[in-house]
Amino acid sequence: MAGTVLITGANGSLAIPAVAHLLRNYAGFTLILTVRNSADSDVNTTRLRQTIAQFPNAKTSIHQLDLANLPTVREFAGQVALDVTTGKYPPLSAIICNAYYWNLLGNIELTGDGYEKTLQASTLEPLPLSTLGVNHIAHVALVLQLVGSFGPDGGRVVLFSSDAHWPGKNGLEKYPPTIPEDLELLIKPEADVTKEKEGLAFQRYANSKLAITSWMYALNQRLENVSVQSAKAEFILKLANTPKNPALSKITAVALNPGSLTDSRSLRTNTPRKLAIMQRLILQPLGPVFHFLIPTMRTSATAGADVIELALNPKYEGERGFFTLLEKDESSPESRDESKQQKLWVESAQWAGITSDNTAMGNALA
Repeated sequence: MAGTVLITGANGSLAIPAVAHLLRNYAGFTLILTVRNSADSDVNTTRLRQTIAQFPNAKTSIHQLDLANLPTVREFAGQVALDVTTGKYPPLSAIICNAYYWNLLGNIELTGDGYEKTLQASTLEPLPLSTLGVNHIAHVALVLQLVGSFGPDGGRVVLFSSDAHWPGKNGLEKYPPTIPEDLELLIKPEADVTKEKEGLAFQRYANSKLAITSWMYALNQRLENVSVQSAKAEFILKLANTPKNPALSKITAVALNPGSLTDSRSLRTNTPRKLAIMQRLILQPLGPVFHFLIPTMRTSATAGADVIELALNPKYEGERGFFTLLEKDESSPESRDESKQQKLWVESAQWAGITSDNTAMGNALA
């Protein structure tokens, strides 16, 4: 049975063609689409609505969601979970964590508390956009609150990585990404006036992609462990006539490097003017040539189609781990460091405000 697909950042360069591909090839699924600005005045949201309008029978809803505001994210996730329980939406089949943020122009953006603009789990005040907060922590909150809302067939969590997570693989890198021993440095990075600020800004972006990739492994490990624990408890639950969620054992997570998107508006947003010029004069006109020479350089439409295939095509059922395009790949050595995965798993849940009370993962948070 076709379920529900949740896509964040649904009016993005990759997401709009992904939505079109889904509606064209996987009719019957219900789409929950989040955007930062749902007003008609937002040209990208208007494009999303125009895309959906091409499919008169589409079952979609667009929701305004600021991923930099964690209390709002948790409230939204709770509402979605309730709506699945009451039957407003079918059970989830996939969560596609597409939304992201970067700013290569500015210095470290600090909140009043001195944190990089990522999170304030204990306050109800909205937060400005941030790198780690939007790219990683908000999605941790969504995923962990909603794993219990998948159907009995399970499904896929698609997280977005990048070649930037692997030191030395991205041409914009000036300082290599790393997960520091003191994880607080991820949310409260030290300013370094001796280093070039554009390079530090890209490092923060790359660090977020490294964190996403590392956390993906920890999530898969916990889901597998939860499934084992559920199997052991099944007999007791049946005796007590207590319902359990059979989907946890069938949910898998992937971290996808979608490639370098030559037409992405990210190259024109919060970036040096030279990147926008390079895109207009070189990358887009010569896109097919670049793709022939470097297959990972491609269009948003091609990448968007791949994302949907990875999320919904039965061919990829049960797949987990790191992917480049649609091929299983090896992520960076640091992302595969199990001790760092464990530390990041625990801290990410705390940063996101997730406890055993608001996730089906229960004791797996430890």
